Amino acid sequence: MPEKGSKARIFKISNKLISMLNQLPRTNERVFSHYKNISSMRRTFERQRKRIAHRLGNPRLLQIGFHTLRHWKATIEYYKTKDILHVMNLLGHRNIKNTLKYTQLVKFEEDDEFICKVARTHEEIAKLI
Repeated sequence: MPEKGSKARIFKISNKLISMLNQLPRTNERVFSHYKNISSMRRTFERQRKRIAHRLGNPRLLQIGFHTLRHWKATIEYYKTKDILHVMNLLGHRNIKNTLKYTQLVKFEEDDEFICKVARTHEEIAKLI
């Protein structure tokens, strides 16, 4: 269900991920049905994050939240494609301004020799070629 007026999205997942999800214990057709609401999921995430930060001796891990992962995905996807409209669609945003808040300008170490673009129609494919 989209949130705050964003667009609904459907994601492709690998067969490996499907297999891993099917191995999880569950009582009905939903994978994570044991969570009553987002608050209980967040508490579990925070408890695991705290445990891992302590085990690794890295307090910076405590700064990672759900939205940190969203910012990371947006930044990496923009780095790979250099296509802000693709990232906007991926995040389900209707307004490019929202996408720009999620996409961080990061200087990565290695220089790529190419840029990967996303094409959805025959015309877009022809233009890229």
